[in-house]
Amino acid sequence: MNRNESYKTKQKDIILDIIKKQNHEFTIKDIYESIKDEVGLTTVYRLVDKLVEEKRINKTIDSTNTTYYQYLEECKEENHFYLKCDKCGNLIHVDCDCIEELTNHIFKDHKFKPSKDHIIIDGTCSKCIGGK
Repeated sequence: MNRNESYKTKQKDIILDIIKKQNHEFTIKDIYESIKDEVGLTTVYRLVDKLVEEKRINKTIDSTNTTYYQYLEECKEENHFYLKCDKCGNLIHVDCDCIEELTNHIFKDHKFKPSKDHIIIDGTCSKCIGGK
């Protein structure tokens, strides 16, 4: 590995470490403010885009055209999905075989094969509803 590749890997590791510590949605500005002395803004954008492409983080755009990101917990299980709270932005990882039935239905009845590693269901979490 040449020096330039090593530098890019170090920057990616710095950004990924910051992202993994986020327990809610974040913006590029949030990440940049945490590491602006170590990594330039253009590099943050480029590396975050790469992490989205690798499906390591999720990208959403809200009604005000603000782009938010959230770390996707790595999972070894095939049957998993995410629940995303519309109020607090929390992304909850769920291992559940019921997703298999849903994806089979979608494929059989709607001729569409969902990406099982990136299914996100929007709604409201129990904490925001008022539960525990």
